[in-house]
Amino acid sequence: MSPTRVTADANPLRDPRDKRLPRIAGPCSMVMFGVTGDLARKKLMPAIYDLANRGLLPPGFSLVGFARRDWADQDFGKIVYESVKEHARTPFREEVWRNLADGVRFVPGSFDDDAAFDLLAETVAELDEQRGTGGNHAFYLSIPPGSFSTVCQQLERSGLSSPQQGAWRRVVIEKPFGHDLESARELNAVVEGVFPADSVFRIDHYLGKETVQNLLAVRFANTMFEPVWNNRYVDHVQITMAEDIGIGGRAGYYDGIGAARDVIQNHLLQLLALTAMEEPVSFDAHNVRLEKEKVLSAVHIPQDLARGTARGQYSAGWQGGDKVLGYLEEDGVGDGSRTETYAAVRLDVDSRRWAGVPFYLRTGKRLGKRVTEIAVVFKKAPHLPFTDTATEELGQNAVVIRVQPDEGVTLRFGAKVPGAQMEVRDVSMDFGYGRSFTESSPEAYERLILDVLLGEPPLFPRHEEVEQSWRILDPIERFWATEGDPPDQYSAGTWGPASADDLMRRDGRQWRLP
Repeated sequence: MSPTRVTADANPLRDPRDKRLPRIAGPCSMVMFGVTGDLARKKLMPAIYDLANRGLLPPGFSLVGFARRDWADQDFGKIVYESVKEHARTPFREEVWRNLADGVRFVPGSFDDDAAFDLLAETVAELDEQRGTGGNHAFYLSIPPGSFSTVCQQLERSGLSSPQQGAWRRVVIEKPFGHDLESARELNAVVEGVFPADSVFRIDHYLGKETVQNLLAVRFANTMFEPVWNNRYVDHVQITMAEDIGIGGRAGYYDGIGAARDVIQNHLLQLLALTAMEEPVSFDAHNVRLEKEKVLSAVHIPQDLARGTARGQYSAGWQGGDKVLGYLEEDGVGDGSRTETYAAVRLDVDSRRWAGVPFYLRTGKRLGKRVTEIAVVFKKAPHLPFTDTATEELGQNAVVIRVQPDEGVTLRFGAKVPGAQMEVRDVSMDFGYGRSFTESSPEAYERLILDVLLGEPPLFPRHEEVEQSWRILDPIERFWATEGDPPDQYSAGTWGPASADDLMRRDGRQWRLP
């Protein structure tokens, strides 16, 4: 039986006559698989507390942990407490914690343990009676993709995936959504064979960031931007996600995956879609996804992948005053590994709006600083009524959306230097969230978890988007694996390999220095 979709307006805790009131989740619980992992401890549990602290969860909200641990409810409660105290964004309040702790439960077991899932079914039924969760339960799979199939089948076998009339059951899965197009399709078939498509929430935490959502506001709420957001005025677009850290202890996951699969396939292609999409009819889930899918279906890769892509691997160097190891020296990395820690690619969008405008995507570890940004770089003015010396330091206008860490928007344009002579130089006009709003931005997982509980899916990619992303990346990965040269080495603390600079130089452009 298909679950009834509960909209925000159907929420009994929200007055539908006042759209200014905050979105508050109705009666529900969340069952979390993978509670012993870093994501659960550092992001998910603190986000749930922060939502409760902001008054956005119902009084009876409950959190159920599932793991292969010999814990009682109070043992799991202690783990949640420690995670909240260390990582929560909002101040700790004892009364909020006590109410949340009353709804904490734990079920021990492995993913192939029928008895454990039967006990889990009994536990959520008890929560319906004791906490008033109303049969509404979200299952958060913070686990390796290889376990998705087993867990989904257990949820189906135990009846946990099937709600009663008027209630809902939803599943939340973390990336990676497969490792190529074929595996993504297999994964989608497994998950959507148990849960209806509109009950599957694929988490890309970048889409929960305020600045990513602000990109749509900048584009479609301001007449000063949208008229020039096209190939008449835009020269190119650069989308960057740079990290200043190495792989840490993630060699078991990262080696063999690499930067392109880890970041470009999901985060950066989602940012490209939001940057390039047409204005949707409305901002409901269906229409936003429809426009994103159109963009991704129009993306094509370079004919010459040797010239249109670049990849690298960080070597030992200095970063932040410390001597750091190279990738091949990290614990757990195989000898002679060809896994890239830096990837860059030129993509084109075959549409009337973007024909001829290249999109350059790059990501890497151990780069010069931690930054994620979208830079829309405009063409130079067709005529400058100044002497060459007056504008020799003048670059190209740009709109730069800073996703992290300093969330905001920068406009770069030319202005006269004070003085008797006419001299034009680049200046910046800056908007920062922290300076413009008194309320701090919520963590991405706060927004995304709340959207799951409300059943509001615009920020979650459907399987069509995931498959389009793999369609774009798979040929690049095959080329690197079969024909491409090994990754170029670049020193830790720099901005990537020389081949990435060559990629831009061949097009007569250069990377921005964030």
